Amino acid sequence: MTTTPSTRCLGLAVWLALCAGPSGSVAQQQLRAQAPSQPGLDAIFLPFAGSSTPGCAVAATVPGQPRLEDAYGMADLERGVPNTPSTIFEAGSVSKQFTAAAVVLLAQRGKLSLDDDIRRYLPEVPDFGGRTITVRELLNHTSGLRDWGVVAAMAGWPRGTRATTNAHVLDIVAHQRRLNFDPGTEWSYSNTNYNLAAILVQRVSGLSLAEYTRRELFQPLGMEHTSWRDDYTRVVPGRALAYELLNDTLRTSMPNENAYGNGGLLTTVGDLLLWNDELDTGRVLGSALPAALQREGMLAGGKPTGYGAGLFLGRYRGEREVSHTGASGGYRALLARYPERGASLAILCNQGEADAAALGHALADLLLGDGASKAAPSPADARPPRLTVERAELERLAGVYRDRGTAEPVRFQVSDGVLRTRGVALEPLSGTDFRGTSGPEFRLVFQPAPGGGGGRPKALGIMGRDTTVLDAVAPADTCAAHLADYAGDWYSPEAEATWTLAPEDGKLVARRRPDTRLELQPAYADAFTSTPGAVWVFDRDASGKVTGLGIWLQRARDMRFERVR
Repeated sequence: MTTTPSTRCLGLAVWLALCAGPSGSVAQQQLRAQAPSQPGLDAIFLPFAGSSTPGCAVAATVPGQPRLEDAYGMADLERGVPNTPSTIFEAGSVSKQFTAAAVVLLAQRGKLSLDDDIRRYLPEVPDFGGRTITVRELLNHTSGLRDWGVVAAMAGWPRGTRATTNAHVLDIVAHQRRLNFDPGTEWSYSNTNYNLAAILVQRVSGLSLAEYTRRELFQPLGMEHTSWRDDYTRVVPGRALAYELLNDTLRTSMPNENAYGNGGLLTTVGDLLLWNDELDTGRVLGSALPAALQREGMLAGGKPTGYGAGLFLGRYRGEREVSHTGASGGYRALLARYPERGASLAILCNQGEADAAALGHALADLLLGDGASKAAPSPADARPPRLTVERAELERLAGVYRDRGTAEPVRFQVSDGVLRTRGVALEPLSGTDFRGTSGPEFRLVFQPAPGGGGGRPKALGIMGRDTTVLDAVAPADTCAAHLADYAGDWYSPEAEATWTLAPEDGKLVARRRPDTRLELQPAYADAFTSTPGAVWVFDRDASGKVTGLGIWLQRARDMRFERVR
């Protein structure tokens, strides 16, 4: 399924969790014998070399150096076909920049405006209480639209389990009654944005996204091996099969769906470098298109998002980095550029365990060498003298909090005189300001309890440019006798799904036809968690009766369920 390297939309609870060689095949050896020695490249991809594992293709360029290009592992384990630099892979979310390019081209040719309300072209999208969603907000991931794959999974159809089309996606959107947030106020990655963009291209141009991009992008740029997986049953000569490990056994993992635009690009590493060259030079399509794709999105109030139109805009080793990762079935991908150095790299893999982003940064280290600038130390990196906070004050801060954006529980406890969360020790910068001591840097700033008094405060989790609000909440009621309050059949018209909840052996259990069973774990008062990453939050009226249920999932907040029995 399509993914993103950013963790900004995951919420503090998930984000904190991040803290906690065989010989090559004969065919590959023959290919390498015809190319210059590339020991640095081979060392990076050594885990994917050999005739018993799927692997990767890679290509990279930097001015003044020979082009690096090679392939590792097998394209087809059953038939013994090795990967080559010309092997076709699926690029996952790397595809989004091509969908964005099609939309931007239509805008530059006067066929639409990026500031148009999307309902001008997609009237099926609800108005969500009069909230306008612009075309630009689709491309910038600031629309607030829920990710359709998460909604479908709630109904028992995870990605890849049925032949979903873009029409299905539009139908799912048409059933939604609310957004994750008001358009333009937050950034949250959602594949829905790009499936709707693909439909928009078809309705405005009269051509499918596949045909429009073939005529306007792929043919002019000489991307002869690039197409879309708009029909997953189509035979694609030279395509690698995708694999993932399941219980330590490799199994095929193909994206058997026809929804595309969010992902679904079939391509080679060589074709991707042709595209990167166009983004650097604009020599074929003109400079306006690359500039538009790399224009950073802005939130209301002028806050930058770090994302353009289908492209992440960041820095690595002090260098400007324009990139996107991708994952679809067992395919993994990365396309990255370092414009200040003229360096470009493409990685396509058919092994689900391949970390394309990590491989890409290892390759970038090789390309950029010692000449890459080092980021200047941030003033925040200067650590003040270590402080000691009284245990009584730490105990006042401890307890369970609710992430306002995701509803996830975040627990703080005092151990050995230190405030901790998920095993991460928090270093006090003051009595109310703390910093994580391991993993990605984050800050926690506790503010006075609402309304004053001596109650527990709320906390602000600060991760880079983003701030998450954590509200102090009452602990979970673990009395088994109270579980009957939540029992019944709960139906969501948004997901078109029914869950049956009932106490079993002192636990609250959720069942969905035909055979799904989840044990819900107490999180805080009237809230439970379950796999995969869901938070079940119940509403009560003034009399204390349970009256509603909202299920919070990554990329789909507060999906409403009503008790029907």
